[in-house]
Amino acid sequence: MGFTIGSFREIRDIAPGVRRRTRASVRSTIAEYTAVYGWAVTPGARATRGGGQCSCGDPECAAPGAHALGFAAEIPAGANGEQVAAAWAQTPGAAVLLPAGRSFDVLDVAEEAGCRAMVRLERMGLRLGPVIGTPDGRALFFVAPGAADELPRLLYRMGWDDAALDLRCRGLGDHVTAPPSDLGGLGPVRWLRPPSPDRQPPEARLLLGTLAYVCHRHRMPVRTL
Repeated sequence: MGFTIGSFREIRDIAPGVRRRTRASVRSTIAEYTAVYGWAVTPGARATRGGGQCSCGDPECAAPGAHALGFAAEIPAGANGEQVAAAWAQTPGAAVLLPAGRSFDVLDVAEEAGCRAMVRLERMGLRLGPVIGTPDGRALFFVAPGAADELPRLLYRMGWDDAALDLRCRGLGDHVTAPPSDLGGLGPVRWLRPPSPDRQPPEARLLLGTLAYVCHRHRMPVRTL
C-alpha cells in the first residue's frame, strides 16, 4: 500500500522553499522528541483538509489521518538529528505520532474540562507534565506509564468507578498525534503545556481525582430557573 500524502492539493501547492523549511522544522522537532525527551516517533497517516481521503491509500480507512502507517519504520528514542533526517526522508509528509505506553500514558478528557483541571491542579502546586490540545476538542495529559492498566482500580479507590466520566486513558498500542502535525485533516494539534527536560509526566493518581471531578461537573446538565 503506497503513501499518497504528496498528491494532496494543499501539499502540492506549497512553494518548494516553504516545503523545505517546513520539513526541516518537522525533522528538528522530531529530533528534539527523540534525543531530548527520549520519546520514539512513529510516522502517521494524514488526511485531506476537513477530513476525508487518508494518505494510507485505503479508501475505506476507518480513521483517516489518525493512525500509524503500518509500513513505516518507527524512529527510536535517542535518535540524533542525522538519524531522524535519514528515517523521515522515507515518509516526508507523514504526521508525527508518539507511541504511548512506554515513556508515558495519556489521560484523555474534553478540552474545556481539561483546561479547568489544569488551573485547579497548578493552583494546588502540582507540576504538570506535557498536555496536548487537539482540534476535535480534547486535552491529552501525559502521565507516567502504566496508568492505562491502573485506571479502573484508581477510579474505584477514588469513588469514581460508577460515574459516567468522559475520561479515558491511552496506553501501550495507542498513539498520540504530536505538534506540529494536524489530526485527521481537522487542524493542528498544539501544546497546552509544552514538554520540558525537567517536566516529567506525573503519576496518574496525582491528577485523576481533580480530572474526574471536573469531568463529572462538565457533564452535568445546566439547571435553569
